[in-house]
Amino acid sequence: MIIAAWICLVAPLAAALLITLLGTGISRRAAAYVATTSVLGAFAAALVVFAKLWGESPSTRSHPSTAWEWLTAGSFHVGLRILVDPLSVFMMLVVSGVGFLIVAYSIGYMDGDDEERRYFAYMALFVFSMLLLVQAGNLVILLAGWGLVGLSSYLLIGFWHDRPSAIAAAKKAFVMNAIGDATMALAFFLLIQHRQTLNFPDAFAVGPGHGWLVNLVALGLLGGAVAKSAQLPLQTWLPDAMEGPTPVSALIHAATMVTAGVYLIVRTHAVFEQAPRVQELAAGLGAGTLLMAGLIALVQTDIKRVIAYSTMSQIGYMFLGAGMGAYANAEFHLMTHAFFKALLFMAAGLVIHALAGEQDIRKMGGVGRLMPVTRLAFLIGSLALVGVPPFSGFFSKDSIIAAAMSRGWYGYILFAAALVGTFLTGLYAFRLFLIVFPGEPSPFVREHLMRGSHAAGMEGAHGADASAPHDHEVHAHAGEGPFSMTAPVLVLAVLAVIGGWIQFAPLWHPVSDWLEPVARPLAEPTSTQEALASLFAFLLSLAGIGVAWLIYGAGRWRVPKYAFAQRVLEHKFYFDEAYDLAFYRPAVALAKAFGRWIEGPIIGGSIKELAAAVREAGLGTGRLQTGLVRTYALAIAASVAVITIVFVAVR
Repeated sequence: MIIAAWICLVAPLAAALLITLLGTGISRRAAAYVATTSVLGAFAAALVVFAKLWGESPSTRSHPSTAWEWLTAGSFHVGLRILVDPLSVFMMLVVSGVGFLIVAYSIGYMDGDDEERRYFAYMALFVFSMLLLVQAGNLVILLAGWGLVGLSSYLLIGFWHDRPSAIAAAKKAFVMNAIGDATMALAFFLLIQHRQTLNFPDAFAVGPGHGWLVNLVALGLLGGAVAKSAQLPLQTWLPDAMEGPTPVSALIHAATMVTAGVYLIVRTHAVFEQAPRVQELAAGLGAGTLLMAGLIALVQTDIKRVIAYSTMSQIGYMFLGAGMGAYANAEFHLMTHAFFKALLFMAAGLVIHALAGEQDIRKMGGVGRLMPVTRLAFLIGSLALVGVPPFSGFFSKDSIIAAAMSRGWYGYILFAAALVGTFLTGLYAFRLFLIVFPGEPSPFVREHLMRGSHAAGMEGAHGADASAPHDHEVHAHAGEGPFSMTAPVLVLAVLAVIGGWIQFAPLWHPVSDWLEPVARPLAEPTSTQEALASLFAFLLSLAGIGVAWLIYGAGRWRVPKYAFAQRVLEHKFYFDEAYDLAFYRPAVALAKAFGRWIEGPIIGGSIKELAAAVREAGLGTGRLQTGLVRTYALAIAASVAVITIVFVAVR
């Protein structure tokens, strides 16, 4: 079991190193297969670990393994240590399983790209980084994985580095996440000072009488989780991350980066339970984020950005669940969300792939007539996202909503927010579906899809339109796309349908039973609360779908235009503008002031004066070089006389 766990971890790393070291010595297609096979191997190893752990008693399902002692400072020791327990194995299966489907999808999506080798090396590194994070046996290794996930996302978001927008998005993601990384590191320093260890679970046993300490540690951990999972107030990087290739968006949103914050809260739940107000803050931030993101999604016109805001909203549900102590419910929704969110992104990628990189939904009407399989897959993903039974989102999201009802008056406030979120989810999800897929094909769609077979034969995958605005994603093909892209989409469609049946809270709950030894729940709703939550959520979801159909399907409703509200949503509640005003502009002004008043006159001026002094000294010394022997003899005699006088005076 331990060997399989290490294989799961190092297989993607080995692929990334192999592709990097071979360089052009490996073909682009071979690099794609190496990366995909490595992630499949990681998933197979995770299955072995799961099978072995399943056969053990729940009380003994915890196995640390240390490869070597990495750092020693006095009584503080850190080893390269992994932990095999139900939570880490659960995340290993999700990361490697969904990650494999996304990397396999990339074989067709990135076919023909000049930097295909670099892309697959980055993707393998990304999967390794997330596996290191979830398998970490101490907080130092977790922080290493945390940082590598941030690095990988930076590399992949800015993969097409000839686009200024991609570079700006990558830097924005890196900077926003660095804020959370800093708060986490400070929390770890406090734990080292107090506990002298960062190993699980010893580091979390802060004990009574240290309220200030545990609250600071919990706030530091929450800062890291909020940044990585794009929750209020550090959420602004996620929509811009859509500048990367579509499979990158799927990997970030479904299986890796944005789920890391939820995992961190569940893994460190013992700290948060000792700081209940901070834990409630996490739930409140999740509720606020799910509402804000749902509203912003209503006005987006980029197909990937709509799905990105839905991710932000769904992660908000997970934060709400983890903050209420419904840890297994949050993790269960993390799993089902990985299925249907990867499905939505990859189905959207099929559309983008077919339409020469176009992402504006206003040009996409009637795509479903010419891409029926993609239409069905996107519909399944949308129904799972909204939470319509029997699709997976119904089972996982409703259990979080029910858990909120069991936590007193604050829980009922969050319960109401979550229900409003279900209505918004139905509205924005089916606004997207009804604009893009039904009806007669638009002139733009007809032009691209009807000529696809001819263009594919004449120009190849990337030659359809060299001047297109999304030139890196210009493809030409007839139909739904290559098998390497459609097969993973169909697998995810099946998982989005049946994945939720793994747990049906009132009757069977294997996910909760599996995770209970690691994170015992604080919120356990009754069967009545489960039924009421499901009923209300289902009705509001249908209401959202119905309103979307009346506005965007039947076209009967004319929604009044509120210019102020429209402007606020289009500007994403002005968070970017506020950060620009509060941080960027003052920093630029301060830098200019330092440059004008300190760097220029003091630092730059002193260097100039020093250079002038050295130059004058050199010129003066040069004037002494007369070439006359009597001058040199006189100088030597004078020097000897001075030295003699000095020595006599000293004696």
